[in-house]
Amino acid sequence: MRIRATVAAVSALSGALALSALAAPAAQADDSGASYRADVAKVRKAAQAASVRAPGQPYALNVSFSNVKIAKAIKVGTTNHVATTVTYTLTHGADVDIKADDFVTDALIYRGSAATPDNMLYGNKPAKCTATSATTANCKGTVDVYPGDHELRNTDAGTWRAAAEATAFNGQDPAGETFDITKVGYKGQSGLGTTLMQRQSKLTVDATPEPVKKGKPITVTGKLSRANWDRGTYNGYVEQPVNLQFRKNGSNTYTTVKTVKTNATGNLKTTVTATQDGYFRFTFAGTTTTPAATATGDFVDVR
Repeated sequence: MRIRATVAAVSALSGALALSALAAPAAQADDSGASYRADVAKVRKAAQAASVRAPGQPYALNVSFSNVKIAKAIKVGTTNHVATTVTYTLTHGADVDIKADDFVTDALIYRGSAATPDNMLYGNKPAKCTATSATTANCKGTVDVYPGDHELRNTDAGTWRAAAEATAFNGQDPAGETFDITKVGYKGQSGLGTTLMQRQSKLTVDATPEPVKKGKPITVTGKLSRANWDRGTYNGYVEQPVNLQFRKNGSNTYTTVKTVKTNATGNLKTTVTATQDGYFRFTFAGTTTTPAATATGDFVDVR
């Protein structure tokens, strides 16, 4: 999991957490975020040294955050990087220079409580802000998720909360011998919104035989699976209700025929009577931890 200089409460005035933002300017030209992650590792070491020679806390930066907007759900598989946009309004005092090279702000999400988060994810780069007045700005950043790097566990599926933070280093360098953390301003604000972190789902269908005589049985099979973040694989989603739907040839409308439950391995199997040419599909409504899924219709020729 990509972490900040040290793992700390999002809402706390933690000097170590504020130090992590120093890595951000170096990553501005790197869209992949690789530079940012590499710099965070360097800053972590600098923070450890700085905390020894310059104990204390940053002062409370005169900023606040509002109008946070994030996707209702973030659907994450097992390997692909997922980036979710977060926008918010930054309000600041006249004494805060948000255009300074060492002023950094970003949004993040956390699982659990702000004081002791179970997990925390943030962006590859800091947010970009556009001033709308002398004391307000509209900011836009991302939250980046890398399931292939084991950033998520299956227990992380569900509700996450949004937060935002800002750091003004005011010329202070954590790696410098004269670093004074009390001259660094920091503000973190939690509980700014919610999103669902969901284990990506897949659904298949196969109707046989093809072709089939009218009045004869059609066997429809399929499987509902979802991302297993612990193992990096897709596994069956068990004991879940799934609708079997039919669309007659020439129509654009599917109608639910029956509801079938997945078995202990996520498989589906049911039978229907052949009446006319058309398409069969399975559709899953989704849960808090798993998004909805619909299989591509499978055509059956009835003769």
